[in-house]
Amino acid sequence: MAAPELHRFTLPNSLRVVLAPDRTAPVVGVSVHYDVGFRSEPEGRTGFAHLFEHLMFQGSESLEKLAHFRHVQSSGGTFNGSTHPDYTDYFETLPSAALERALFLEADRMRAPRITQENLNNQIDVVKEEIRLRVLNTPYGGFPWIWLPPVLYSTYPNAHNGYGDFAELEQANLDDCAQFFDTYYAPVNAVLTVAGDFTVERATELVHKHFGDVPARPAPPRPSFAEPHPQGELRAVHEDPHAPLPALAVGYRLPDPTTDLDGYLANVVLAAVLSDGDASRLQQRMVHREPLVTDISVGAGLFGPLDARDPDTFTVTAMHTPEVSVDRLLGVIDDELEKLAATGPQEDELARVAARWAASMHRDHDRITSRTLSFGAAELLHGRAELASELPERIRAVTTAQVAAAAKALRPDSRAVLVVPAAGGNQ
Repeated sequence: MAAPELHRFTLPNSLRVVLAPDRTAPVVGVSVHYDVGFRSEPEGRTGFAHLFEHLMFQGSESLEKLAHFRHVQSSGGTFNGSTHPDYTDYFETLPSAALERALFLEADRMRAPRITQENLNNQIDVVKEEIRLRVLNTPYGGFPWIWLPPVLYSTYPNAHNGYGDFAELEQANLDDCAQFFDTYYAPVNAVLTVAGDFTVERATELVHKHFGDVPARPAPPRPSFAEPHPQGELRAVHEDPHAPLPALAVGYRLPDPTTDLDGYLANVVLAAVLSDGDASRLQQRMVHREPLVTDISVGAGLFGPLDARDPDTFTVTAMHTPEVSVDRLLGVIDDELEKLAATGPQEDELARVAARWAASMHRDHDRITSRTLSFGAAELLHGRAELASELPERIRAVTTAQVAAAAKALRPDSRAVLVVPAAGGNQ
């Protein structure tokens, strides 16, 4: 699909707005991205950013608990939110006739969410149950995004568990909530994105109507989360009582996407050359020719490409049988990286990666929800919503030499290695 023309404006209260009209289908997407994620939550309150995301669905200034759910679903729409390292998003997808309803709902909770002790206690229990379901009681829960960062990183923002520790979640109080909201949920710290079937004039009018009187507050400071690269290989073991097979996660530091976007995108291509599709190098070698693993995956970014500011992580994860040693797997990974560092990928590999990447992105952007969220995240993190549409061409422009340089930088003496034994200790 062709990239939509984007329109921007900023309200007097400093809320940034991105409009992406597309009249081809009678649906709209609305999202609000707040510039706060789990890297910004205070020490002693791990998991607080995610907990606060839950609280934002518990009613607001004009709406009782569950009213947000009812208004969206009765319009034939869907909604959700998610917490990331550097942002939290809230979004709805609805028939285009319900655009004003979605804008009212988001503005009402930006103005004043309904945070009570009852709601806080209830959502602490909900989050704890989510952790039990997704992390504590499932095989490979939190692997690698919770367990690898504490090995690779040394500072609290980068290394702590973003899902949260039960004891710290239970200590959250209403004063914490008020301070977090006042600091981070100000219009100046947010991006509103509207995509789909609307006219720019009508959407602009509705945005001013519903968001224009949300009180302005000062912008919070945005600290740097930078920290030095490892000066040697770092290893750790995580015991998973539910893991049927041993697992391995390897983490390396990525280039800063804000200062070296070309270098970052070379790592995106490198990850795809290594593991994207059956013809990729590690799939061919470790699954087919030398059956060492049952699964191998390589990715740029713990939560996906360009989903966080610096620092972010290049990951290699594998599931394998107990007979295969960790050092054997690391040797193969190092060998394939050395080959790519020496000669780079073949042109047909680059072409395949570019084609698969473009097809995947265009397929995602056919979904109005994905398109809305991509524009909002790109605007918030990188200052250019257009980047979300430009990525296929940027990926296609990555050269053999750039991928070789990216492979050369992934050194054994500057990485983290996380080992997960099979349940029962067989390794």
